[in-house]
Amino acid sequence: MNAPGLANDPGVEVTNPALEGDAELAFEGALRPRSMAEFVGQQKVRGQLQLLLTAATMQSRTPDHILLAGPPGLGKTTLAMIVAYEGNRPLRMSSGPAIQHAGDLAAVLSSLVPGEVLFIDEIHRMARSAEEMLYLAMEDFRIDIMVGKGAGATSVPLELAPFTLVGATTRSGMLPNPLRDRFGFTAHLEFYSEGELEQVLARAAKLLDLRIGREALAEIAGRCRGTPRIANRLLRRVRDYALVHGGEADLAAVHAALELYDVDPIGLDRLDREVMRIILTRFGGGPVGLNTLAVSVGEESETIEAVVEPFLVRIGFLTRTPRGRVATPAAWQHFGLSGPQAAPHLDPL
Repeated sequence: MNAPGLANDPGVEVTNPALEGDAELAFEGALRPRSMAEFVGQQKVRGQLQLLLTAATMQSRTPDHILLAGPPGLGKTTLAMIVAYEGNRPLRMSSGPAIQHAGDLAAVLSSLVPGEVLFIDEIHRMARSAEEMLYLAMEDFRIDIMVGKGAGATSVPLELAPFTLVGATTRSGMLPNPLRDRFGFTAHLEFYSEGELEQVLARAAKLLDLRIGREALAEIAGRCRGTPRIANRLLRRVRDYALVHGGEADLAAVHAALELYDVDPIGLDRLDREVMRIILTRFGGGPVGLNTLAVSVGEESETIEAVVEPFLVRIGFLTRTPRGRVATPAAWQHFGLSGPQAAPHLDPL
């Protein structure tokens, strides 16, 4: 038996998580929507994708190549699976870091069957040689294979079966323009509203057979940073807390569980608070450079920039300036510290 949510996806082989004892994989499969009708949020993107897929079905052709861009956890992988499911097409999944040579990509492309959906996660991290091979494959369904070396090397064209590439990226700006322009449709996924997250959580609670009140769902929705993946993870932690302590998954259980896991009322976690504490107390609110900040909290600068900063900037606690990161008055107020009453006069980036 396949994991729920993937059982009927054509061409996707899923191992039995129950037999392997991997409960988390089973839950992920259960919570993942299978169709557009089950997918919550991203209403505009869903409508655009549905139109694209319906038109392709009516014309008996493969859908255009699709680029899904947006922060982690908003449903890019799920939408790729839905594209395959809605068109009753097989799905092949890979990732940019796994394609480090043109030969890796050639092996994948040459084995595709007609109409197959190829999903490449973090497509901006592919090797440059593979990206250049992908240009011709996306446009003409053909690749050129070099045979031999030196002066005797020749290029042998290899015809490919028509396929649909679905690329996912958290950094669309890192994609070269020739690759980005070859996608027929680019979708930009947005953060979810609390109302949409409550719908996501209510659906997940039903699938997990968890009885939980609306107030508890609303409390979780307000702490998950606009991201369904975080919402589902927090819901499972609340379920675990209620199970271990023999109580109900009510508002009190939500407060206790999220306090245990260091998630504060607006969704800040331990690393978020540590970054803000360093900026506010050690550097007087900033400005402080990214590398200095990373060393101060003992994390990589890429982690601070890609994981921590986007949320802090989005909620108005942090400003990025040419001289470094600066805390806003809202941050001083949230942490109960006395600081400047107005933001420093620095031009934001």
